[in-house]
Amino acid sequence: MISLPLLRPTCAPCTAPLPVPSHRGRHRRLLRLLPALHVAVGLSMLASLAWADTAAPLPAAVRSQVIGTVRAAMGDTGDARVEVLPGQLDARLRLAPCQQIETSLPPGSPPWGRTRVSLRCTSGPVAWQVYLPVQVQVWRKAVVSATALAAGAELSPGDLQMAEVDVAASSVAPFTDPARLTGRRLVQAVVAGMALRADNLRVRQWFAAGDKVTLVYKGEGFEASTDGQALNAGLDGQSVRVRVASGQVVTGLPTGENRVEVRS
Repeated sequence: MISLPLLRPTCAPCTAPLPVPSHRGRHRRLLRLLPALHVAVGLSMLASLAWADTAAPLPAAVRSQVIGTVRAAMGDTGDARVEVLPGQLDARLRLAPCQQIETSLPPGSPPWGRTRVSLRCTSGPVAWQVYLPVQVQVWRKAVVSATALAAGAELSPGDLQMAEVDVAASSVAPFTDPARLTGRRLVQAVVAGMALRADNLRVRQWFAAGDKVTLVYKGEGFEASTDGQALNAGLDGQSVRVRVASGQVVTGLPTGENRVEVRS
């Protein structure tokens, strides 16, 4: 609070007060404004030192902590371009002011896609912990449709192209090799530029149950093969059982027409 000296007449014979100097009005206006200015300065300091308004944008320092926590959890992402987009807490929350907030990724929360980050107050009148929604995008080159395609369409090289996509947008990873998609059929219609994933394609059957197959054993530095009979249909990505001449049943993965691989 600023105190100002009162202006009084200095001449004893004077019966009328001296004229009020013009700056006294400004002093009075300043005195009236001081409480408001004090509150404004206080709120400004509170905003920079303590965060409690969940309806307000996330403070820059907390946002930086959130991004750092997510990136640390992801580890090495190679040539991928990572974007961390913090969301906003429920505006109905009423949090006590906090001078120090710690961020962490809760156990079991993935560091990509739609996830959440824990915000914990470690310095304030009341301890609290909330969870901030976060969208983590991981952009890298993958196979996309070059044009809109109908359900059931058989893919050809001209239908495919490479583009940067958010590989974290789905739990199913997109294909990165166009050659693996040639001849495959779509299970649903796709739009141009859509990343192609296994759930967009019909499951490919390499052979039927009872068919004769070649069983290939692969290991570091060696490869051997023998004939066998498939005991169930050879579906892409699903294990299949094969009976060999000795009667032994071996489990492997179908990798081509009448071909099953066993890796050791």
